[in-house]
Amino acid sequence: MPARSLSLFALSGLPLVQRGDDLPRLILQALVRDQLALQDGDVVVLAQKIVSKSEGRLVPLAGVQPSERARELAQATGKDPRVVELILRESNEVLRFRHELLVVEHRLGFVMANAGIDMSNVAQEHGECALLLPEDPDASCAALRAGLREATGADVGVVINDSHGRAWRNGTVGVAIGVAGMPALHDRRGEPDLFGRRLQITEVGMADEVAAAASLLMGQAAESAPVILVRGLSLPRREGDARELIRPRDMDMFR
Repeated sequence: MPARSLSLFALSGLPLVQRGDDLPRLILQALVRDQLALQDGDVVVLAQKIVSKSEGRLVPLAGVQPSERARELAQATGKDPRVVELILRESNEVLRFRHELLVVEHRLGFVMANAGIDMSNVAQEHGECALLLPEDPDASCAALRAGLREATGADVGVVINDSHGRAWRNGTVGVAIGVAGMPALHDRRGEPDLFGRRLQITEVGMADEVAAAASLLMGQAAESAPVILVRGLSLPRREGDARELIRPRDMDMFR
């Protein structure tokens, strides 16, 4: 079997994204600068923050009026009650809380900290602002994919990456909150292992693995590398979305 390889490229020179910016155009300009061209089967991974910023998901805290429930949780957690109010608005349910943290089921179905809302890498030039997740990350990915394909003809996958904590383990990792043009979940049940035994339960969170790999180049602080080109993946060609990755509540042993 020939050696296999996977290449990741952090696109350079992307500006600070503002509301209304054309992300496919910015990505294509970066590809030209880096002397790269999209190919069929490539996957473009974008940091959640630039998608949220382009879609106008930045909320000035001055205009947020906390509810009584938000004030109670703010008292218990030490968080800004205005941020807590935004968390509640973006969530189906609060599952756990402690100092500076609310674990919620986001309205999109993800179980995550603080509904994905934070203020890091968000310019605070006109008063304090918080950034929410995209309204519909899968739809955002589909639109980005269509824009890139229209401009280049290349059939690529698109993933929106966010950093999530995990039950039972320290540290955050990149996960896919939006997917288009590739399977988010790769079902390998029924395939033979090295000794011919059929796999019984193996389903690979392929989009999460791609997001985590991209996170190594994106970083978490001032790296300024919000778009990663992934090349060399061997994937079944089908449409997918991030909803595939959400475990049904009746299968969740930890809630």
